[in-house]
Amino acid sequence: MSAPCLKVSVVIRSEAKDLCNPAAFEKISSFFAKQFCFALIFLVTLASPARAADSPQQLLAQGRVDDAIQALQSQINRTPTDAESYNLLCRAYFMLEEWDRGISACERSVSLQPASSFYHLWLARTLGEKADKVNFFSAAGLAKKVHSEFERAVQLDPQSWAARTDLAEFDLEAPGIVGGGKDKARAQAESLASLNPPMANYVRGRIAEKNKDAVSAEREYRAAIDASQGGAHAWLNLALFYKHANRFDEMEQTLRTMQTRPMDRPESLMDGGAILLGTGRDPALAVQLLRQYLSGATVEEGPVFKAHLMLGQLLEKQGDGKAAAGEYHAALALAHTFVSAQEALKRVER
Repeated sequence: MSAPCLKVSVVIRSEAKDLCNPAAFEKISSFFAKQFCFALIFLVTLASPARAADSPQQLLAQGRVDDAIQALQSQINRTPTDAESYNLLCRAYFMLEEWDRGISACERSVSLQPASSFYHLWLARTLGEKADKVNFFSAAGLAKKVHSEFERAVQLDPQSWAARTDLAEFDLEAPGIVGGGKDKARAQAESLASLNPPMANYVRGRIAEKNKDAVSAEREYRAAIDASQGGAHAWLNLALFYKHANRFDEMEQTLRTMQTRPMDRPESLMDGGAILLGTGRDPALAVQLLRQYLSGATVEEGPVFKAHLMLGQLLEKQGDGKAAAGEYHAALALAHTFVSAQEALKRVER
């Protein structure tokens, strides 16, 4: 019986498409004909196969953070000792910039699975973001915890290039009193050389920037491009270097180049749009980068609702308040508590 049913559903779908397109619909004058059209659409919905529920990982990649949190909280209620669900919940709150909730979830994942390098890494990242938002004395205490968690992540998995890169970033930015230091960052670069050569070049470039050695820094960033076979992410890092050096024309040209290179990290498009928005340069290119990101394969590292927010901000600056409001609504449809989008929407709708 399955074959006849499938045939019927295909016929219904085809007829509904022909009858219910806007042009055809305008030609329908009778009330009953219109009701028949709506009935066909309803039958199409019933005849279409149900789509399997997306996993929390997929929801985060799609930027559907509200749905992800709901799904994860339900999973945790069913299985309170599910360390992975707590880690994913932490990452959802990280996307929303709700650091306290993120820290609580990450700490729970670490307590349930203390041997996981990945869970310690995410706890360190979330603690680090909170440390950037608090006063000096609170930040100093948090920074020690951040360093400890990054180090623990590396100890548990010495092959983790992500943990080593994040630890190197911390070592570059933090003072020695909380565990930082350029020598420590240099040691991480050496370890990265065999794990992830482009990231080793990146860290060396960051060290050179800290030493105000622009020539060496640019050389390392270009070496990272070569080592990654021209990947977009390495081009983005070169653009960031030009931004730091106030070489804005070169920054813009580098982002145009990045747009056409292999998209090894899709969020590079979104980050490129953020750079242009923050510097007030080439808004048309910024809009293009963000729309290109939203039209392709999105990832957790580039929250879709934040891309909608930035696109709205660019459109608002161009005087298109209606289109901007549409982007802010799109952001809030994915993350209804996202404060930046709430405030932006109030601004354009008042």
